[in-house]
Amino acid sequence: MESLKLGSLEVWPPIVLAPMAGITNAPFRTLCREQGGGLFVCEMITTRALVERNAKTFKMIRFDPAEQPRSIQLYGVDPVTVGKAVRMIADEDLADHVDLNFGCPVPKVTRRGGGSALPYKRNLLRAILREAVRNAGALPVTMKMRKGIDDDHLTYLDAGRIAVEEGVSAIALHGRTAVQHYGGTADWEAIARLKEAVTEIPVLGNGDVWSAADAMRMMDETGCDGVVVGRGCLGRPWLFRDLAAACEGDRERVRPSLGEVAATMDRHATLLAECFDSEPHAVADFRKHVGWYLKGFTVGSDLRRRLATSVTLADLRQGLSELDPAQPWPEGADGPRGKSNPRDRVHLPAGWLDDPYDLAVPGADAELDTSGG
Repeated sequence: MESLKLGSLEVWPPIVLAPMAGITNAPFRTLCREQGGGLFVCEMITTRALVERNAKTFKMIRFDPAEQPRSIQLYGVDPVTVGKAVRMIADEDLADHVDLNFGCPVPKVTRRGGGSALPYKRNLLRAILREAVRNAGALPVTMKMRKGIDDDHLTYLDAGRIAVEEGVSAIALHGRTAVQHYGGTADWEAIARLKEAVTEIPVLGNGDVWSAADAMRMMDETGCDGVVVGRGCLGRPWLFRDLAAACEGDRERVRPSLGEVAATMDRHATLLAECFDSEPHAVADFRKHVGWYLKGFTVGSDLRRRLATSVTLADLRQGLSELDPAQPWPEGADGPRGKSNPRDRVHLPAGWLDDPYDLAVPGADAELDTSGG
């Protein structure tokens, strides 16, 4: 297995933490980095908010001094604004790597022509990639995408060729369409087809990686150059230790007891409090992680409820102290976490599918603060 080469950056092991809104903030990235190496991408932010120097956005791109390389994912629909945002990152040394999001399936994004809807407009995609690469200087620019809007509107092979032609350093493919959202099964064969079609730059696979064994199997079956892990690490930051070990050929896996999981939960919440400078905000933000951490363990409903409704660190720690520290790792605890239901349809702008080569840029409301950071 080789290191992942992104321009001048070399990443070992070839594992990437997928950017997830409200999840991959600095504290969570710290937890994951402490377990093993790789590339750890911050939450998705909008290019317009960055260019306008939105205070909330600048808080989202805070990096720990020990975090290298620093990786930012941008969401944008306007080539000019994307170019300005990337130039800003390069000139002001805000990060070492820029990833572009063309995979978000959330309706508030796709209905405005962004995320996984955008690659259908081939010329618009090309213009965005061209401006990003042109303004990046020495920074590598990568992109993450889905197979397409639905099975009748697949775009990933066209998008892959466009990315190569415009100088993108690597492509990550989530093996689902936008309409699938996170439901069904990821199509790893599509990752293999993209790898066969795109030989000039690394191709990374994403989708249904819940364990180190899944990651190794994906690389073996598809030939992809690396693996992007998203929902698989929810409540499982130690997955990156497993992944690092697997990439080194080590079969040993982390199976923490409930006491060890509780200690990780405490550290996670503490890091959030230090980052947010607000204990109530930090504990409220942590609540969504409780169910993921405890999945598979035997924990009473009352205690689960109290942990998931804690208001202070003291409340949370009291609940954690009541967990059985000796309870072993449960069999079958790996598997889907987070939202997984498919959608009936993809919300798109009116007439979006009429012309795949239309270069019309979506309106400014496609990059509202609520559209991705």
